[in-house]
Amino acid sequence: MTTELHHFVAGKPAPGTSGRFADVFDPSTGAVQARVPLAAADEVRAVVGDAARAQREWAAWNPQRRARVLMRFLDLVRSEEDSLARLLSSEHGKTIPDARGDIQRGLEVVEFAIGIPHLLKGEYSDNAGTGIDVYSMRQPLGVVAGITPFNFPAMIPLWKAAPAIACGNAFVLKPSERDPSVPLRLAELFVEAGLPPGVFSVVNGDKEAVDALLTDPRVEAVGFVGSSAIAEYIYSTAATHGKRAQCFGGAKNHMIVMPDADLDQVTDALIGAGYGSAGERCMAISVAVPLGQATADALVERLAERVRTLKVGASHDEAADFGPLVTAEAVRRVRDYIDIGVAEGAELVVDGRGLTVAGYENGFFLGGCLFDKVTPEMRIYREEIFGPVLSIVRAEDYEAALRLPSEHEYGNGVAIFTRDGDTARDFTTRVNTGMVGVNMPIPVPIAYHTFGGWKRSGFGDLNQHGPDSIRFYTKTKTVTSRWPSGTKEGASFVIPTMK
Repeated sequence: MTTELHHFVAGKPAPGTSGRFADVFDPSTGAVQARVPLAAADEVRAVVGDAARAQREWAAWNPQRRARVLMRFLDLVRSEEDSLARLLSSEHGKTIPDARGDIQRGLEVVEFAIGIPHLLKGEYSDNAGTGIDVYSMRQPLGVVAGITPFNFPAMIPLWKAAPAIACGNAFVLKPSERDPSVPLRLAELFVEAGLPPGVFSVVNGDKEAVDALLTDPRVEAVGFVGSSAIAEYIYSTAATHGKRAQCFGGAKNHMIVMPDADLDQVTDALIGAGYGSAGERCMAISVAVPLGQATADALVERLAERVRTLKVGASHDEAADFGPLVTAEAVRRVRDYIDIGVAEGAELVVDGRGLTVAGYENGFFLGGCLFDKVTPEMRIYREEIFGPVLSIVRAEDYEAALRLPSEHEYGNGVAIFTRDGDTARDFTTRVNTGMVGVNMPIPVPIAYHTFGGWKRSGFGDLNQHGPDSIRFYTKTKTVTSRWPSGTKEGASFVIPTMK
């Protein structure tokens, strides 16, 4: 039976009126399990109007009162964590433990945003000039929007919505149409926690809905996570229409393996970071760079053995290392890249294309793949594959290894595994990427630091969560105040200075 999904507007579910729908699949079986409405531009404009009305009241709430709503929301989500994880897993395909991690990383930003009374404090300078005080305050922007991807349907909406709402904004979420059910349930839980109707809305859709958000003058800021081509489009379109934008794109995350590294530890790290969630993570390690032929040969031998024994199964299979990809189209895309790699001359050490999962023959499965002797000229190195494919690029020396992530067009994350502190310090200082891990395979910062990549992995000046999120979702007002004693001073025609 196919479920008919909806939007979430003015604090309650709202049916779509455009007459257009998208199918939501069960990636483990390949069957359509739901239909989600795709909003027309006029539906989006109505949602924005409702959000604008709700925001005025919400902004008037004091920060501590807003924080209490987030506290209640946190408790409600935790009480439903198991059911939310199963729902997320059923639409995305990631394993249930991985889905719990998706939710938890989102909740950690909610926990950070609960500190909003402190985070919104401005600055004060007493007697900056004779009898003159200067102070600043942070105020909400108004209505802001988030356009979020399929691969983290709980985490990334919460990364964007929690700080935005805490700051006093209304938030309109356009989630991925591939797995929209968890965002819709989060919207219901926000209202149950006491959030006024209209402060958090969910409007499902495709490019028509995105363009409506980008061109509506009442939307003050837009956040996006997805491919670099779309990130660049959203960033430039938002800027053209006078909006703030933080847009995060693709990635090609490298792991540098120094000869002194513990190869057993490195192998564990690469297996988890390269193949977890079927490689559908923007922080997945997709390129390993061992230094020297001896290191490379030993690493490939260890990896090949482990990749061949990876357990791939249905998303609810507790024994599975990873589950299916999100759609049949995603499988075709990754298969095409594997074919390209073979044609380009890379050595396909482990080929996962022949995998079938018993009882789930129509699911969107692909086994782990391992390429060796990949070169920087190959497409499988230059482009983001977004699947369970790891490439080995051999480097002769440290400087050659350092150049690979530094000169790649993407600059999201990178890791180095070494036992030498001088090497690690030099690498973290010189490498040209936004996030760096030292003996950490997935260097995702904790919630009170900021997350963001460089180069074509990130468009915009401010990152996600942490202090940057408060800066992004507020505008600073600076007040210069003086209370004259009543003595007549006469007009002055020179610019004020502080002598």
